[in-house]
Amino acid sequence: MEEIHFTTWTIVVVAILSSILFLPYLIRSRREKKNKISGLPPLKLPPGGGGWSSLIGDSVKWYNAISSSHPPSFVEEQIKRYGKIFTCSFFGRKAVVSADPAFNRYVMQGEGRLFQSSYPKSFCDLVGKNGVIIVQGEQQRKLHRISANMMRLDKVNSNFLAHIQMVMLHTFNSFKDNEVISLQDISRKMAINLMVNQLLGVSTESEINEMASLFSDFVDGCLSVPIDLPGFSYHAAMKSREAIIRKIKKIIESSRQQDELISSNGVLGKLLEEECLPDETVADFIINLLFAGSETTAKTMLFAVYFLTQCPDALEQLLVEQEKIRSTNSNSILSWDDYKYMPFTQNVIDETLRLGGIAIWLIREAKDNVEYSDFMIPKGFLVIPFLSAVHLDETIYPGALNFNPWRWMDEENMANRNWRSSPYFAPFGGGARHCPGAELARLQIALFLHHFTTKYRWNQVKDDRMSFFPSARLVNGFQIRIKKI
Repeated sequence: MEEIHFTTWTIVVVAILSSILFLPYLIRSRREKKNKISGLPPLKLPPGGGGWSSLIGDSVKWYNAISSSHPPSFVEEQIKRYGKIFTCSFFGRKAVVSADPAFNRYVMQGEGRLFQSSYPKSFCDLVGKNGVIIVQGEQQRKLHRISANMMRLDKVNSNFLAHIQMVMLHTFNSFKDNEVISLQDISRKMAINLMVNQLLGVSTESEINEMASLFSDFVDGCLSVPIDLPGFSYHAAMKSREAIIRKIKKIIESSRQQDELISSNGVLGKLLEEECLPDETVADFIINLLFAGSETTAKTMLFAVYFLTQCPDALEQLLVEQEKIRSTNSNSILSWDDYKYMPFTQNVIDETLRLGGIAIWLIREAKDNVEYSDFMIPKGFLVIPFLSAVHLDETIYPGALNFNPWRWMDEENMANRNWRSSPYFAPFGGGARHCPGAELARLQIALFLHHFTTKYRWNQVKDDRMSFFPSARLVNGFQIRIKKI
């Protein structure tokens, strides 16, 4: 009965999305027909399907793939027929999809010149028109520079490092021995706690709980059908956005009324003090960082423990490394030197990002006709670098579907793992829109793994699997029974 319901819901979602998004496809078809009449030479698209069958069929296959634990399955099917760069229909719009590492990097590096970001209406509405994820051109560069500058690790002092760990320890100390917990809920709440504290300078338990609940609805609506009626995910998400924005604006107002407290209010305080930005832009800026930072950190924490649970040898080696650090540190709070001595833990983080990265694809739009290799990508076409298809490519990573942190000790992969420059490993995107808080997220994940693995042992009590729609998650929340040691 459950499978029938899922299939029906899939068809309904695809039908609605196709109806909403078909207009651009129709306009583009008429434009292409006009070009033929005028005698203009036809554009040479990458190979792929076409027609009405692909308009609906591709959308169903896309949805089923990203709802599964192996999101590149549809892409891999198309690669066998057309190659690593192909054309298909993406919920009513023509799209060029790529699993080619060189082309993916070309697209990311061409941000602002050849390509621009393009997201579904629901996502744009929720993250806000002034958010760094959405804005284009000079405003995007300005906001990205501000966020990158505020999240640089060389600006993080020892007090900040200690504070991160105190937040984690507070959460861990609330667990009861032999308690069954949903690690997905715990990691999300912890990540929200960290981000809210760092960005807004607030940390009361009630505020954290409320913000975590609001963000759960917010995230679930980001790729939903944009119908603003009760009962729809989009409606609940927009209500959550309004509540979050109200909280941010209340803190802005409070900070301005108490000038002496501005500097204590995290990144928001620095924004108000150092940057001249309208309140609407500040609010959207903060909600963008809250969303991106908490999702990346929370899900990577979760997936790392999930993969380690399935690979006892990796868990044992990570424990040896972390216990050695703990034995040489009488203080429960780790130092910078401790963090730097976690080579295998960093391998675990990279392997988690490769297998379960949050950004499985990027969505861009061609700003003009773009020539690449033997292909021409018409202006207005979507371009989708499917990062997960590269990360799970057997020709690049042998045994790609296996969790194998030791692969990052191979000389070839060590050269490929620099996400800022490598076309083969891009868990944080690339180009002008790379994740500005990537290194801070890695720091938080490493500290989480240290404290969790050295304080607890656990057993999984319910089978689980990954899904990447409407957001990356484990479908049963990863329920585990924990035991203090």
